[in-house]
Amino acid sequence: MAPGTDDAAIGFDHAPVGLVVACHRVIRRCNARFGEMFGYRPEVLAGQSLSALYPSQEEFERIGAIGLERMRGTGRYDDERIMRRRGGQLFWCRVRGQSLTPDDPFAHAVWSFADLSEKRPVARLSPREREIAMLLVAGHTSKEIALALGISPRTAEAHRARLLHKFEARNSAELIARLTGAPV
Repeated sequence: MAPGTDDAAIGFDHAPVGLVVACHRVIRRCNARFGEMFGYRPEVLAGQSLSALYPSQEEFERIGAIGLERMRGTGRYDDERIMRRRGGQLFWCRVRGQSLTPDDPFAHAVWSFADLSEKRPVARLSPREREIAMLLVAGHTSKEIALALGISPRTAEAHRARLLHKFEARNSAELIARLTGAPV
C-alpha cells in the first residue's frame, strides 16, 4: 500500500457489501458494490434520493417512518426488504443503518445493503404483500402485523393466506423459510 493511502476510504470503496453515506435520505457517497447492486455507477447516484431504489414512493415513506422511529431510540436500524434495481427488477435486500446524528437520525447516516436475491427469489407481490412479508420475516404475528399496518387481523390473515398460496407453502413456518431463503 502506498504511503499516505487512506485505509478507511479504500475499505469503504472496496467493501463486499453496498455502503452509503446519506444525509436526509439523499446519497452523498456510495461504493462500487452499492452501484453494481442497483445497476448504476456510484457517481450517478451521488445527490440522488434513496427513494429511486424503492418499489414505490409509498414504501419509501412507510419504511422511512418505521426506520426513523427505531433510530430515535437506538441510532440503529435493520430489516430485510424488497428494493428495485435500475431496470425495475425487484430483489430482496438486507439493510442496516447507523445514525451519526442521534437527535436527527436521518440527518447523517451510514447504511449497508446486501443483495439477498441468490438466496431469496422475489415472487410477484403487491405492495401490501411486500409489507406483510417484511413483517413476517421480522417475526411478527398476524395481530402485530394488523396493528402495525392499521388493518384488521382478519385482513392480515387473508394476506398471509395469499402469500402461503403464492409461495406454495403448507404452513407459516414453511412460508417464512421460503421468504428468507432458508431450506424447507
